[in-house]
Amino acid sequence: LPARVHGAIGTLAIALSFVAAIRVFIALQDRAENAKQVVSVAWKYADGAGIDAQMSILLDPLSCFMILVVSGVSALIHLYATAYMGGDRGYARFFGYLNFFVFSMLLLVLAANFVILIIGWAFVGAASYLLISYWYRRTTATTAGIKAFVINVVGDIGLTLGTFFILKNSGTLAFLGTFEQAKEIGQNAHGDLTAGLILLLVGAFAKSAQFPLHTWLPDAMEGPTPVSALIHAATMVTAGVYLIARMHPL
Repeated sequence: LPARVHGAIGTLAIALSFVAAIRVFIALQDRAENAKQVVSVAWKYADGAGIDAQMSILLDPLSCFMILVVSGVSALIHLYATAYMGGDRGYARFFGYLNFFVFSMLLLVLAANFVILIIGWAFVGAASYLLISYWYRRTTATTAGIKAFVINVVGDIGLTLGTFFILKNSGTLAFLGTFEQAKEIGQNAHGDLTAGLILLLVGAFAKSAQFPLHTWLPDAMEGPTPVSALIHAATMVTAGVYLIARMHPL
């Protein structure tokens, strides 16, 4: 296919995601205040040994706000990139990486349980590595990509361990089921909950480039300008803010 077709397909895909996000927003407005948390389950991923992981998404005002921001801003960045990356020989590869990043961010913010959250979290880290080290013939770019990936993996470990502490006392991986028990967990397992939430903060600090896990951010400018716009200004660094907002009941 001609090079520009790849950019058009990538941009159109994200634009359609934005349209879908607007439709979700409108649909949620029509629901009663106590019915604005909608869980859609595709199938059970694992069920047994105290684990109830489902392939599910949660649509509520917070996730709706995030998908509007992620898809809307990303669509504009994709549109800008179609011209900016015009003469690059990796044009199709770039839009493949860019679409994968947006998919990962949408998966992260739509997660209905800790398993999907961790998967989206890890995918975002992998996509950021691919985008930052996009010009892989430059040593500085590959070094910056590896640095970002390693620091993000530290955050992934914190998120996973924090999930374990919360699961241990809640008995469920689902967000809504965990939040319903927040008060009981706080009273009966205060130490475990505190440890779990501190570990979740480690994940948030790494993704949002907060001290002391901030050193990857300046080096990440090695990626093309649309990557800086997408990762540093609009979406990836807000994942930590989203995590804190999502875990607010705990």
